[in-house]
Amino acid sequence: MTETLREVTHRRVLKIAAPIVLSNATVPILGAVDTGVVGQMGLAAPIGAVGVGAVMLTSVYWIFGFLRMGTTGFVSQAAGAGDRSEVAALLTRVLMIALVGGLALIALQGVIFDLGFRLAPASDEVEALAREYMSIRIWSAPAPIALYGITGWLIAQERTRGVLVIQLLMNGMNILLDLLFVLKLGWGVQGVAYATLLAELSGLAVGLWLCRAAFNVPAWRDWQRVFDTARLRQMALVNTDILIRSALLQGIFVSFIFLSSDFGDVSLAANQVLLQFLSITAYALDGFAFAAEALVGVAFGAGSVSHLRKGAVYASVWAAGASVLMALGFALAGGWIIDLMAKAPDVQEAARIYLPWMVAAPLVGVAAWMLDGIFIGATRSQDMRNMMVVSFLIYVGAVLVLVPMFGNHGLWMAMLISFVVRGITLGLRYPALERAALK
Repeated sequence: MTETLREVTHRRVLKIAAPIVLSNATVPILGAVDTGVVGQMGLAAPIGAVGVGAVMLTSVYWIFGFLRMGTTGFVSQAAGAGDRSEVAALLTRVLMIALVGGLALIALQGVIFDLGFRLAPASDEVEALAREYMSIRIWSAPAPIALYGITGWLIAQERTRGVLVIQLLMNGMNILLDLLFVLKLGWGVQGVAYATLLAELSGLAVGLWLCRAAFNVPAWRDWQRVFDTARLRQMALVNTDILIRSALLQGIFVSFIFLSSDFGDVSLAANQVLLQFLSITAYALDGFAFAAEALVGVAFGAGSVSHLRKGAVYASVWAAGASVLMALGFALAGGWIIDLMAKAPDVQEAARIYLPWMVAAPLVGVAAWMLDGIFIGATRSQDMRNMMVVSFLIYVGAVLVLVPMFGNHGLWMAMLISFVVRGITLGLRYPALERAALK
């Protein structure tokens, strides 16, 4: 048995998953600090500006999120096949895509900002401050895009501790610079922007250092291999499928928010609070889904169905256990969590009414999360795209039928139905994935 096909164990699954869960836990802390430091200025506009600016830039960078998932699948399969040269060349391809994409965003920043504020208008004061914030942060655009690919590259080789190191360094540095630039030097919104810019560039530097072994393999600059037409075409097809899948998934969440507004401000606020429970679920299950990506990808590349199946099952068992614990936690402590996030009594009362849907969400959604990871590892992107189309269409149909009948309960029901459909449809395609591993 080769080193890349060493035995799949529960310990190995946890070694991959735990750093990702810890890494994800740091994300909301940074957002809270960014908001908190500008909040010390005593004005509403800076808080809104940082929030709007951060959301717009994150949404733009998210377009390149396919690099994380696609890279994990390709690299893990190359590693499973013992092709170290391709593992190195993939890193070069990812970094080049990030550089070109980041420079394009910098060049088009004016158009991007204008379009953003046309879609999401803000007051003149908030818009002016948000533009100031974004015009500083945009200069680090290649860094967060490259980190999508670097993260996927590290996960594929089960080096998730490296991902945790990058996240801790970036977020820790960002927080310290926030305190220095905003509270001590009084730079305001500009200080928050510079803090994030420097943190992202530092994160990229650390990421490249963690990937330094790839630069010892001559293939990383074997331009004939890097620009191989067949490999580039395959990357483009897989990443396009993942982009379409992710856009449809995002469409479900965005439409959910828009439709929530039809039920009034109280229900909208309650739904926003409860979506944070869904974020917690995603952060926790991502660790086990990423473990499945790495283990399935390596086994797929080596053509070992037994290792593929074992990796998928072991990671899913831990994810199922985590989903049960989260459901119990939400059922027992959900009211307390709601009270922490919302102080308005009417919002608290409304959120409690719809809390049972969040208790059910981890249980009915775990299959979709895990199968996404399994199919990413096998780069079965067409199946992911097609099943997401089916799930999206059924979600739309469920909204049209259930919302008029049950109101906001119907909206939550439609959301959870989309999770169930995605899990079932991907599950039906799983046997074809195993057959493909033998080819």
